[in-house]
Amino acid sequence: MMLQDLLLLLLTSLILLVCVLVGVAFLTLMERKVLGYIQIRKGPNKVGFMGIPQPFSDAIKLFTKEQTYPLMSNFFIYFMSPVFNLFLSLLLWMCMPFLTFMYNFNLGILYFLCCSSLSVYTIMIAGWSSNSNYALLGGIRSVAQTISYEVSLSLILLSFLFLILSLNIMDFMKFQSLLWFIFLCLPLSMMWLASSLAETNRTPFDFAEGESELVSGFNVEYSSGGFALIFLAEYSSILFMSMLCVMLFLGGNVFSFSFYLKLVFMSFVWVWVRGTLPRYRYDKLMYLCWKGFLPVSLNFLLFFLGLKLVLFSYLI
Repeated sequence: MMLQDLLLLLLTSLILLVCVLVGVAFLTLMERKVLGYIQIRKGPNKVGFMGIPQPFSDAIKLFTKEQTYPLMSNFFIYFMSPVFNLFLSLLLWMCMPFLTFMYNFNLGILYFLCCSSLSVYTIMIAGWSSNSNYALLGGIRSVAQTISYEVSLSLILLSFLFLILSLNIMDFMKFQSLLWFIFLCLPLSMMWLASSLAETNRTPFDFAEGESELVSGFNVEYSSGGFALIFLAEYSSILFMSMLCVMLFLGGNVFSFSFYLKLVFMSFVWVWVRGTLPRYRYDKLMYLCWKGFLPVSLNFLLFFLGLKLVLFSYLI
């Protein structure tokens, strides 16, 4: 019986990862289409019907291009960091609630924090091992930004955890059966969304790969497969953060079709923000985290802690 369970777990994990990669492919298509319409132009529309097979032709193009290696780079680390980047972002998905419950472990949120904090190292090493000034500058900025926003992300998450007193992602679904947390703690939900944008290095916080002044940042020396893997890792983490947003404060009932509609909507918000907002100034980004989100999230944390104590004393 145990062997059959293990095989089923491996099979469901494989199906999930394949579906995530296909989802990432079509997320890039959606992004290009939406950005096209925002800028009053067509998106990709030449390949196949309405440009739908475009992501696959992009993948073929990227993986068949010539792979370049900077002469002075630290070759092994340079080569492996995109692989580890994608590996970590796909590993995150293992705590995703599934129809068969999959690895539905009680410390899912803790697992998410551990895996997401590890992805900082891959970006830092990718920037450093290229031995390029632009890549190093992009890597440093990315590390500073990601570490800063991880602090606010964890504190915002703590407030939600105090409400449910559990680290299991599935418990969020149970506690939101009558009222979504977005209505209960709207400021925290908006702060979580902004912190998620900063954590995934997306506009308006895309300093890690600020195309206009940093020549694409930490991945500037990557081409072909290495670039494609970094690209896949970024979009995979966007999908995961969208899923987490739905689980945390939009009801997150994984057994209903509306869950997937909410997930698509949250992914669309990421693209919408990119097409609408200009890039932040770097000092303002840091001020927003340390002087904005940090004090507010700490105050909310104390408020929810007090609320729980009052409720418990009332029940006793």
